[in-house]
Amino acid sequence: MRKPKLPKSTIECPDCKKASGFPLGDAKGFSRRRFLQVGATGIVASYFLDVLNPRVLYGKTVAPNAALHNTATNAIFIFLAGAPSNIDTWDLKEGAWTPSDFAPASYNGGNLRFPQGLMPKTAAHLDKLSFIRSGLAWAAVHQLGQTWAQIARNPTGATGAIAPHIGSVVSLEEQVARKTGDVLPGFIALNSTGIPAAGYFPATYAPFQVMPASTGLPTIAHPDGVTRFSDRWNFLHQLDANRTSGALGKVTTDMNAFYDQSKALMDAPNINALFSFTTDEHTKYGSSTFGDSLVIARNLVAARKGTRFVQATLNGWDHHSGIYDKPANGVNSLYTQCAQFDPAFGALMSDLRSMPGSVSGKTLLDETLVVVVAEFGRTVGVLNNQDGRDHNLRMSTVWAGGGIRGGLVIGKTDATGNDVADYGWSQNRDVRPEDVTCTIYSALGIDYTTVRHDDPLNRGFEYVPFAKDGTYKPVEELF
Repeated sequence: MRKPKLPKSTIECPDCKKASGFPLGDAKGFSRRRFLQVGATGIVASYFLDVLNPRVLYGKTVAPNAALHNTATNAIFIFLAGAPSNIDTWDLKEGAWTPSDFAPASYNGGNLRFPQGLMPKTAAHLDKLSFIRSGLAWAAVHQLGQTWAQIARNPTGATGAIAPHIGSVVSLEEQVARKTGDVLPGFIALNSTGIPAAGYFPATYAPFQVMPASTGLPTIAHPDGVTRFSDRWNFLHQLDANRTSGALGKVTTDMNAFYDQSKALMDAPNINALFSFTTDEHTKYGSSTFGDSLVIARNLVAARKGTRFVQATLNGWDHHSGIYDKPANGVNSLYTQCAQFDPAFGALMSDLRSMPGSVSGKTLLDETLVVVVAEFGRTVGVLNNQDGRDHNLRMSTVWAGGGIRGGLVIGKTDATGNDVADYGWSQNRDVRPEDVTCTIYSALGIDYTTVRHDDPLNRGFEYVPFAKDGTYKPVEELF
């Protein structure tokens, strides 16, 4: 079988002599005072072993005049793996193919048509949602596109193999702001097996992966009791000093970081309640594992205990056949997927809108950026010969909260939904996955032009490739 020919970027790097840097704090570098500030946060010792590498002491490099919105404290990143059909959901195009029970209706003064029959719970929040319809993926291959969307670069490129997940970047950047009570990992991934991890970053910033269960984390309490566990913990550190010293390299310090992180969760009171949910919550969020994930995501951002980036993944959107089949006999279709997504997303939005934020007068939604992303879209118009839709680069993203203005539609596609009629933003081009990442970082107050000097390739690691050169930008029109 011939390998699929992937679309080639027209902006490949002409040379590899790119500046880079270290993102702890600001351009002042890593002073003694900065060291003490970070030390006061309770970071594990293995973190400082990486810091002590002289290559990371040069300070970070950022582009001048990169304005950041800094409107969000947290992010909930919802990934719809398999790629839903845009013309049936976020960029509705009505035709002979449209099932009547989609019941399209007009919203936002007639500027938005939405399949409220398919997603009634989501429709109730359209005043808070904004859509980017001029999105375009780089590759219509699932694994490649999924990884690209989560690391903001070509996975087959020079830095693709060492690139961290964007949630790991958020976790690292937020590390210096952690307080004593911030015992949770900065990046938690729910129902998200097989996603990119920390890349070349220390394992402290890897996604803490959890499969939802009503009883919470299964091993948070030791069966022999706290006293017996503490004795074993102390004895382990006496026996295995090399694990914490760094003498055996990054693998052992990464393992030690996992141990320390787990111990912090075990020692903290009432942590398991954040990973648990009631029967009523399970029902309210749609009685699905994905719904349970969003219950936990809500709990984590509401707890304000250190988690700044939560990913929840819903697989199963690859509808090459039977996309409009009615739910029966375990069939997978747009109906079955939306029956999981819609009640969960609608309940999440309702709860975030009603829960208080950390600042008086603000809601939790005001402080939490919610983004719905997939790896690409699906073909438009009439269905294929299997009553489905195939892979297509044109795609949409959904945005809410965290400083995002609701009720917006950015970009306009033609009558088919395949080509752009109006890009809808200042750059007057397709919105790429890199632009999406720039927008997320800007909302969280992270400089998307950052480059680092600590990568193992010694070529400089850019948070978003070419962003410092102005090639990729946040979508400012959302704010």
